[in-house]
Amino acid sequence: MVDSSVENIDVRPVNKKENRALFAKREKIQPKKARGNFRRLKWIIMGVTLAIYYITPWIRWDRGESGPDQAVLVDLARERFYFFFIEIWPQEVYYITGLLILAAISLFLVTSLFGRAWCGYSCPQTVWTDLFIFVERAVEGDRNARLRLDKAPMSFSKFGKRLLKHTIWMLIGVLTGGAWVFYFADAPTLLRDLVTFDAPLIAYSSVAVLTATTYVFGGLMREQVCTYMCPWPRIQGAMVDEDSLTVTYHAARGEPRGPHKKGEPWAGRGHCIDCNQCVAVCPMGIDIRDGLQLECISCALCIDACNDVMDKIDLPRGLIGYDTHAGQFDSNPDRKLKIRFIRPRTVAYGLILALVGSIMLFALLNRSVLDVNVIRDRNPLFVTLSDGSIRNGYTVKILNKIHETRQFRIDVEGLKGIKAWLETAAPEDKTMTVTVPADALSSYKLFVSAPSDNLLGKSSDIEVIVTDLQNGEREVQETSFKGPDK
Repeated sequence: MVDSSVENIDVRPVNKKENRALFAKREKIQPKKARGNFRRLKWIIMGVTLAIYYITPWIRWDRGESGPDQAVLVDLARERFYFFFIEIWPQEVYYITGLLILAAISLFLVTSLFGRAWCGYSCPQTVWTDLFIFVERAVEGDRNARLRLDKAPMSFSKFGKRLLKHTIWMLIGVLTGGAWVFYFADAPTLLRDLVTFDAPLIAYSSVAVLTATTYVFGGLMREQVCTYMCPWPRIQGAMVDEDSLTVTYHAARGEPRGPHKKGEPWAGRGHCIDCNQCVAVCPMGIDIRDGLQLECISCALCIDACNDVMDKIDLPRGLIGYDTHAGQFDSNPDRKLKIRFIRPRTVAYGLILALVGSIMLFALLNRSVLDVNVIRDRNPLFVTLSDGSIRNGYTVKILNKIHETRQFRIDVEGLKGIKAWLETAAPEDKTMTVTVPADALSSYKLFVSAPSDNLLGKSSDIEVIVTDLQNGEREVQETSFKGPDK
């Protein structure tokens, strides 16, 4: 029996031309140069962030003879992360977790207060895209010149400009990737090795990958990274509320919009003259007059463009400006902006920041420079000696986090008649002293014996105590002493 529900299905072959029409071709965005306070602020932030990125690996920090003198270094070979006076070992990864939590909550707090301020000013994608657009403008001219160049047929002049632009873009990509690898090795040494082709293959591979991603993301894809690849535009909507400051078009003041000639009255119409300058300067290619949109990164360049137009037609600034959701419906240009910084969500974010920050600071200030790990032998669990006593074997690992050689004493307590000795020492030697090199981990084989009559059962608790002979710091590790069933 044939199902009647399939009788009306259109089985005609798909027209490929119609199918292609479903997908719009990307329209390249050529933002116009903006001038104003926010554009200057973006230049300053771009300069500061790029300077931090490129200069930081070259900052020196004295850690003594045994430690690297690079202030910020991710030392994969020695499994260490150095940040000025802070040194994080693999077992202290919780510090990295704390930093990630602080970064996330800080981002939530900034977004709840000022919208996507991070995206508009400090995000690496924004910073490098700004830099690439600056190069493009310097080589090919401002927006109108670039639009004409795009439409013009290929010529020697056009080819030369495009070649110069992409060469500079690629050079920026190389410098970006080159700066990144300096965070993972001594910068002066690695630079010399890179130039003389003595650096490891992974260094060249990392530079090549980061060069390609910087060139593609910052030069070719630009706004597509923010719109289609970054998850934050879809998340940030949960962070803002009606009191968050966002880039806003005051429709109550601007509508109805339309062209305006000098000398014409403003009665019965809005202040927006539909000049589209806010659209022309937008690096995302959107119209802020359509309201808050997923693509808007809150770079505020549209504010500068609109204020410039308002100055020319002798109208108050602020037709586009930072405002709250409620404020955009107020048509009074002289209205004072009311900001509620203290709100339930901002208080919650602030408390979380304070709590996590306090925990990390306390842990850092009380951070031990001695770490001890005791591992009991499992095969065999115990050995019966000729005098009837029971012996267990242990591996004691002592981590010296100080950049100088230290001496430590090992003691064992917990059972009557207990004896302990290192593999290289005599059994009568209960007190054992070992030397651990600076900033290193040393392992020692420890034997412990006790009369079988003094055992508390199949398993007894004992303590291995390691004492720093220089500063008296003690680390106590509890372990078990195994014996036969009684």
